[in-house]
Amino acid sequence: MSSDDHGDSSTATDSFTIPLRPLIEKRHRPDTLPVEIAQINAQWGTFRGVNEDQLRAKIQEEKDKEGLEDEEEEGEKPAGEVDSTERLEQLYKRRAEITQFALQAQMETMFALDFVSLLLSKHAPRQAETSMSAFLRQAVPLGSLNSEIVNPPPKPESAAQDPKAVSRGWRLQSFDSAANKLLKSASRLETEVASETRYWSEVLAVKDKGWKVCRLPRERQALGVQYGFLEATPIFRDRGLASLRRADDGSLILDKGLVPSKSRRVRVRVKANNRVTGCSKSTRSTADGEESIETRILQARDTVYEEELFHELVREARIMGSQGVTTRQNLIRFAVSEEQEIMLDLADTDLESFSEDTDMIGSHEDDVLADAIAHATRILLSYAHRQNLHRRTQPPPPLSQKRRHTPEYQLLRPILAYLQHRSHVQWLESFIKDMYGVLKAAGVECDHTANLFSPVNAQRKNHTLPKVEGLVQGFLVPLESTISGSLITPQSPFRVRIRTSLVTPPFGTNYDISMTMPQHPGIQPPARVGLRNEAAAILTHFMMLDVVSAVSSYRPQPAADGHLTWQAAYPHHGELLTVSPTTGEHKKKMKVTLARGEMTLHVSHVRAADGTSTCSQTWKADPIAPQQPGLMEFVADVSKE
Repeated sequence: MSSDDHGDSSTATDSFTIPLRPLIEKRHRPDTLPVEIAQINAQWGTFRGVNEDQLRAKIQEEKDKEGLEDEEEEGEKPAGEVDSTERLEQLYKRRAEITQFALQAQMETMFALDFVSLLLSKHAPRQAETSMSAFLRQAVPLGSLNSEIVNPPPKPESAAQDPKAVSRGWRLQSFDSAANKLLKSASRLETEVASETRYWSEVLAVKDKGWKVCRLPRERQALGVQYGFLEATPIFRDRGLASLRRADDGSLILDKGLVPSKSRRVRVRVKANNRVTGCSKSTRSTADGEESIETRILQARDTVYEEELFHELVREARIMGSQGVTTRQNLIRFAVSEEQEIMLDLADTDLESFSEDTDMIGSHEDDVLADAIAHATRILLSYAHRQNLHRRTQPPPPLSQKRRHTPEYQLLRPILAYLQHRSHVQWLESFIKDMYGVLKAAGVECDHTANLFSPVNAQRKNHTLPKVEGLVQGFLVPLESTISGSLITPQSPFRVRIRTSLVTPPFGTNYDISMTMPQHPGIQPPARVGLRNEAAAILTHFMMLDVVSAVSSYRPQPAADGHLTWQAAYPHHGELLTVSPTTGEHKKKMKVTLARGEMTLHVSHVRAADGTSTCSQTWKADPIAPQQPGLMEFVADVSKE
């Protein structure tokens, strides 16, 4: 090896060293004061034995020692640089010793493993064979090494008594623990039996009340009560089943699921002249925890029923926009007349303001009407459920790809039709009463009869239906009322038939007026009138024609000379002219004006040059009005020449 090679090897050796001792990490922070005090006590003893002279001598000694070490290092430094080859040889030698020691340890471990495996091969040869070395499996057969237990020397009597006492104590402690566990199990079983007894007794009580108790469809190990209606809409029919859970004390817990905890009810309010004049009553629910399970079931049933009722009301109201029904959030409203309006909403029954309103002025005159509407909606919904049951029991229709539309229940339409029909009938009766009051004030006796709220096609009633269904079915057909009366002329009766229907066309209310007037046989009223003003105008016009006919047919009894006779010149305008029996000239004319609550006869003289002079008479339907001459008396007075 050359000197250059030697230099390269020495440089590589100096740059690559392997420390055999672990590195001592320096502390990032100095020792705490208690640690330093403990070190001083271990090195010097107590502080009483330490003085300044000793410390100075110790410091000087350490300085001298450090100086000697520095000199030795400076003297040995060149020798270390020269003997780098020896250091490399020592490193290789130490490495070989470490490797040999590791191999020896591995060999001893393998010998121990083979020994244990050979010992276990007597009882578990397959498991032991997996851990044997290949040489041992070839050289020694399996199971050739065995171990036996050597009888130990006999123990003294005192040593034998200790295990017996210990085992007896363990058995007593085990018996005591088992007894305590049995007592706890007995008490727990007694509590469980009492809870189960109370649970099943309350379940049987619920069943005895008539409620249907069954297993839950998705939880077969739990019981449930069916409080909903099987013929309801599917979303509400599924919510009508609640599970009967058991509390810790065995009492029943009604898990109502999606049913709200608060009871809710459809509220009906009647509004007249911008103020609430009536509100339906509500049964307040008890909110305390002492209520019975039946009360909670009834509350859940009523709440689901009311929610289904309001859902169907909203669903029907959406198709009745052309009939004046409007919906907004939680409110349905429709007008019965120009002054009266009905409002329906879903409200909590425990609210104190269920029957109150901010704009209510203490008036309750329409509470009966609001309650009647509320009861009618519930009866109609029950009738719809009954119709669903009848429809389900009938043979199904043929299958088709077209999806069948579920019709809306008739809940609002019959009620609205009834209220509209009642409003029109009341108006017509009031109108005829006012007109008859005018005629009676004029000394004419006339009368009328009314046949109100007779359903159309009542003679076709199905007598096989139950009475309740027959009653409701009569409420669903179109309503019809008839008012008949007589006028001044006995041969001139009239009849007004009012028909209201919101289910079958023609929709709304129609007036069918028929009259018989012998003096005007060719004049007939329109066949069907839909507005009140038109009906009032037609009746007023025909009554005015009847007054004109009565005046034109008046003849004094006995016949007197000098009396003029009246002739209808323009009957549709209420104008009559007199005819002189001697000359045949027209000397007087009369103008008949008839309105609701008032009738006026205006008489004037017909002259060619001098103009006219008039006299008139007015009759009003006022019971406190002063006594006035009758119609025929006034005609007799103005008929004289």
